[in-house]
Amino acid sequence: MITIQLLIMSELKKIGRFLSSMRFAIFLLLLLTAACAFGSFITQGKTYEWYAAQYSERTAGAILALQLDDVFHSWWFVTITVFLCVNLMACNLIRLPSLIRRYRQSSNPAVYVEAGGNDGTAPVVEESRIPEIMRRMGIRSVREGTTESGQAYRFGCKNSIGIWGAWVCHLGIMLTIAGFGFGQMAKQTWDLYGVPGQSRAIGDTGYILTIDSFDIGLREDDSVEQYTAGITVRDATRGESQSATISVNHPADLFGMRFYQNATGWAAKITVKENGEPLQEEVVCAGDYLRVADKQDLVISLNAFYPDYALDPVSGPVTLSSQIRNPAYLYSVYYQGQMLGMNALLETEELTIDEYTVTFGEPQSYTLIQVKKDPFTFLALIGGAIVMAGLILAFYMQQAAVWMIRRQDGQWEVYGRSLKGGILFAQQLERAVRQQ
Repeated sequence: MITIQLLIMSELKKIGRFLSSMRFAIFLLLLLTAACAFGSFITQGKTYEWYAAQYSERTAGAILALQLDDVFHSWWFVTITVFLCVNLMACNLIRLPSLIRRYRQSSNPAVYVEAGGNDGTAPVVEESRIPEIMRRMGIRSVREGTTESGQAYRFGCKNSIGIWGAWVCHLGIMLTIAGFGFGQMAKQTWDLYGVPGQSRAIGDTGYILTIDSFDIGLREDDSVEQYTAGITVRDATRGESQSATISVNHPADLFGMRFYQNATGWAAKITVKENGEPLQEEVVCAGDYLRVADKQDLVISLNAFYPDYALDPVSGPVTLSSQIRNPAYLYSVYYQGQMLGMNALLETEELTIDEYTVTFGEPQSYTLIQVKKDPFTFLALIGGAIVMAGLILAFYMQQAAVWMIRRQDGQWEVYGRSLKGGILFAQQLERAVRQQ
């Protein structure tokens, strides 16, 4: 019975060592990288029919079976992230006791002085030069004492905290990965588009986005330099509102959400008359549609806008330039889900559907704003800051110690040690001893 228990304990220890090993961490990082690649290359959140049209039915089935259509919320992505965080945490916890011992020993004179010895190779200085040498080596506090053999010594150390650099960096990486992984799982994204004056509900958050302004900045050659939108977000429950200006690569944070100026396109005003009398007027973005007010089954879709329309005999409707010179509107008409027709309509033309007359006009640019809410962004930011702190500790706070042992003739032998950059440290110590 005792033998079986020992075998079980032995196997559990082996499993624990493997789960906390660097080899397992690298394996998990490779899996996580592959998962992120799939999430980037495969369009997320589409239907089986969409994937089948893009790839094949077999590939579409595999994508849905492996949850590659929603990578960052899949059970296996969650599992990889959890295991990686556990692995990194275990690595840090396992190393912690030995690191604490090293940190304590780094400022213990006995560890250095007793090992220094009189080997006859150390440089020798007068006692009066000890403070000067310590100062040149960047050591502010000097401790005095006597070895077990009765020799007097002077000891000083610096940057002992640098020993923690790799451990702190490791901790920061763990928090960054946790913040990214759990953030991808919990993140919510909304794409809202419209023209100035229009308002859109931000999903079911209870917040409403209003587009106050939209401007397209052009260079001298008429190429686009920047898209800039003025927005206001209102809390429909409390009535509070916040405003900001966003542009490409310059998002804004409002009510715990981040707003990105993502893209732009064309919109137009659709006017519907019934028996010659005005019935409905609405600005519709390309790709969107309008339902006729008193006949909801009748839908008019604005598929595309051509600022400078021309009909190519091979490729069909095209625009000759981005300037509004000969505007035309590609539309589709549906009734009870069935397409009645599709055509391109010039601005001077009318579309007649029974008693309804439809015209398109007043083309203008709309803005597409992407809204993201990630409750774990703060964790990734904290992790990144900790990584930077760890790198500073590791590379700029290199632990070193200098000590002197008094000889029988009253002079002092000089010793020094640095775990990193030992050659440079030895050269610095040599210069400090030689300078008078």
